[in-house]
Amino acid sequence: MKILLVTGKIAEPLVRQYGKGCDVFVCPVSVAAFLTPRMIVNYLKQAKIKNYDLIMVPGLVKGSTQEIEEALGIPTFKGPKYAYDIPQTLKALKSGFKLSKETPADELFQIDALKRIDDIKNKTKNKNYIEKALKKPYNFLVGNLPVGLDFPQRIVAEIVDAPKLDLNKIVEKAIYYLKNGADIIDVGMISGEKNLEFIENIPEIREMLRGNGFDPPISFDSLNEQELENALNYMDLLLSVDEGNVDALVTKKPVVLIPTNQKKGYFPENPKERVEFLEKLKEKAIDLGYKRIILDPILEHIPHLTRSLSAFQFYRERNPEDVLLAGVGNVVEMIDADSVGINAILAGIAKELNISLLLTTEVSPKCRGTVKELKRALDMMLFNMPKDLGFDLLILKEKRSEKVEYTIDSPVIKAREREIKLEDIYFRIFLKDDKIWVIAHKGTDQVLTVVGDKPNAIIDTILENFKISPRHAFYLGRELEKAKTALKLKRTYLQEGELFKEFY
Repeated sequence: MKILLVTGKIAEPLVRQYGKGCDVFVCPVSVAAFLTPRMIVNYLKQAKIKNYDLIMVPGLVKGSTQEIEEALGIPTFKGPKYAYDIPQTLKALKSGFKLSKETPADELFQIDALKRIDDIKNKTKNKNYIEKALKKPYNFLVGNLPVGLDFPQRIVAEIVDAPKLDLNKIVEKAIYYLKNGADIIDVGMISGEKNLEFIENIPEIREMLRGNGFDPPISFDSLNEQELENALNYMDLLLSVDEGNVDALVTKKPVVLIPTNQKKGYFPENPKERVEFLEKLKEKAIDLGYKRIILDPILEHIPHLTRSLSAFQFYRERNPEDVLLAGVGNVVEMIDADSVGINAILAGIAKELNISLLLTTEVSPKCRGTVKELKRALDMMLFNMPKDLGFDLLILKEKRSEKVEYTIDSPVIKAREREIKLEDIYFRIFLKDDKIWVIAHKGTDQVLTVVGDKPNAIIDTILENFKISPRHAFYLGRELEKAKTALKLKRTYLQEGELFKEFY
């Protein structure tokens, strides 16, 4: 296939480097993103371009390539937004991948990858598949959700210390988790306290969720035996059943067994002893009449992470058909490092050990977004190699870097800051409810508040209502963009403060 790559002057070296095997046409403009389909038509007609099987224009060009195709009679599509993605695009073309006239190629890769994820998951949503899979001992229902070795890994999102919250807050948190990828909502009780009256609110919480269009399984997490007993009639899954309370909680509902005896304060630290203890507890539970058992060898945080992973691996080797749960949130919470990479590693480990349920939560600010991160990580692990999928978990860092240099033909002056006079109008910027809020003050009085999530819309609205200096407008633009970044990354925004600390 003979392919022509269209670009501008600045990107020419990179396009030639990454587009080996293709011809390159350089339009007489500096930045390729400034090109329009009409301009490209004119330039290619002037150059009498013909005899190509396909023309690929930069993904950043606005508008459809249909105009170019109709004018030249050559199939024309949008390539990637950045030159370093050209090799992946060319490779995809050879394997039959279809490019778009409107959507950049790199965005298509993400759409295609997410579609492949849906295809994988849809197979396990098929009624016949579910009925057949549920006949196997290592698959069962938690509420209305199929769980087990023949189904995708499920996220259990815990609402910590639920009795401290009013019902509306609990439902709001649950809906947030579900929208971000959680499969099961876990109601966490308060350690060391007894909240028997709260448990009676569970049916109302369930109805409130249904009223909002959600009907997830609800699990219950407590170390208090009486709380667990009272919750049996309300819950789809019971967490934290151990040697100390296993005799009192016999149920046909799914339960999670842990290798402890909380009444005696016993927890085997050695991986081998832990596994053997859990195996004996499982045998006892089966003899007592428990039907659906999930095992949790307990994932510990650093400095005991390795020994607990050893316990998980040892248990899996000895019990290849048991359904396992791991509390990954415990690891993420107990280390001051960005949660994205940690969640990705834990999702990979969970895939290798075939762990069916991952328990997590978002208590502290550093764990905000953990459910969504874990969901994306699990989606990545559906593929043999979580790399070059078209989507990723790279947020603060980038997969590739592209160096752009400009030829300087104008006089160079050194930037210097000058003193400015305080204007009559000043603005206070803050974040609230996933929006950017700007309060305009005149003296001590508030005169107008602007709210939105797009910096351009906010600055345009301010300029419509106030006469401010160019310097003030630049300042607002800088702060609003910083606020938008803080929203994206779930970080705190403080006006005129640094969004990131210096590290490198």
